[in-house]
Amino acid sequence: MGVMDEAERVEPASAEEWGDWLAAHHADTRGVWLVNRRRAADQAFGYEESVLEALRFGWVDSTQRPLDDDRSMMWFAPRRPDSLWTRPNKERVARLQAEGRLEAAGLAAVEQARANGNWTLLDPVEDGIVPDDLAAALDALPGAREHWDAFPASAQKAALTWIVTAKKPETRAARVAQTAAKTAQGERPR
Repeated sequence: MGVMDEAERVEPASAEEWGDWLAAHHADTRGVWLVNRRRAADQAFGYEESVLEALRFGWVDSTQRPLDDDRSMMWFAPRRPDSLWTRPNKERVARLQAEGRLEAAGLAAVEQARANGNWTLLDPVEDGIVPDDLAAALDALPGAREHWDAFPASAQKAALTWIVTAKKPETRAARVAQTAAKTAQGERPR
């Protein structure tokens, strides 16, 4: 059994109660299942509020699972040092900062991401910018560019994320080559 299987489940009655739980436990818990009603109309609070509260303390949302016929649960855990930041979460953090609601743990997670480059790593991906190495590889294979341009933005984003998250230059080069080769055949690379 893993951490997620053995983790506590919390079912707060409000976003404020969720924030109170995080304030008390964010530093000493590896993660928790946040339980909520499946139907939005029946929920005590929604996804946006749950994520905002988590970000305040440097936590992030992840996997969602059904719990029973009426409830589902979403995994929340402290953000890892190598965690990437999406534009929506960066916008949420800016809002929390402007409102004076970002806690020290949340600010520490932001500062760590800014220092290690993970704060901006996904910016070109989210802007749909094809890096030069991938552009050259796509242009070198007949049909690859046309197929790439026809892929939905979500497929392009998945491939670009896979490429930019490579840790070593040789890994990146292999991912670029594989992406271009699959794309030339009309296959989505990731």
